[in-house]
Amino acid sequence: MDGTVDGVEEGSTRGFFRTDASLSGGDENRDTDHSQRTHEQHPDDERSLPLRDFYAYIRCALCNGFFIDATTITECLHTFCKSCIVKHFFYSNRCPNCSIVVHQTQPMYSIRPDRQLQDIVFKMVPYLEEDERSRIYAFYKQRGLDVPKPVASPATYPVKPPQRQKKDMLPQSVFTIPSELDVSLMLEFVGVEEGIENYKPLERKYVRVSGEATVRHVELFIRRKMELSQNCKVDVVCGDHLLEQCQSLREVCNTMGKNALQDGMLVLHFGLVLPAQ
Repeated sequence: MDGTVDGVEEGSTRGFFRTDASLSGGDENRDTDHSQRTHEQHPDDERSLPLRDFYAYIRCALCNGFFIDATTITECLHTFCKSCIVKHFFYSNRCPNCSIVVHQTQPMYSIRPDRQLQDIVFKMVPYLEEDERSRIYAFYKQRGLDVPKPVASPATYPVKPPQRQKKDMLPQSVFTIPSELDVSLMLEFVGVEEGIENYKPLERKYVRVSGEATVRHVELFIRRKMELSQNCKVDVVCGDHLLEQCQSLREVCNTMGKNALQDGMLVLHFGLVLPAQ
């Protein structure tokens, strides 16, 4: 869980990431001319960004390494390596980032694996997945234990140098939605009470979540995306009913029926109000 992968430096690249000109060792003007020519040759290429620009989203705040077994706290949606957050909960029941009380007695009950984020990290960081598999394989072999089936011998994962391919030659990926994400949400913003300022608009109103998620989780999601202050309250409404924070989304679907659905999505309206005095 180190911040770098063996043999890969901070400026290393793969896919759409590019080494900074200062790290390439070449002449700056020559690199600029080359990048301009490359852009002319590949006008449809995506914009390249250095990997370090994404560190805030793909590194664990506890070990400062890239996420391994990314695990999210359901109460505040902060993510850490699984081993890091489990060790942290041995002596604390608070989130390391925001200090919210995760659970009074059993904080382990309030963490969930974030497989989508972990897949993104493995695709962004060169050779991280192969390196982690090698570490796990060596750990079990050194102790004479049976290697778990998902972890194969490192020999079956040959390391190949990155190759640049044209966009139209890349194979089309098959995206499958995990079975646990069984509820599609449409979050409609209805307005804000006078006196509330300094909030960001909700850029994406379509979300797919687990039916076990509660209205409280929806509120936390809205608070995080809109960067709301603590003195602002989020009211979530389905139809004509003000929802309770403890209600699960599956319960809301079953209670409200088809009237709450639009194109197969559960429609929730929310507004920002000041707390009652």
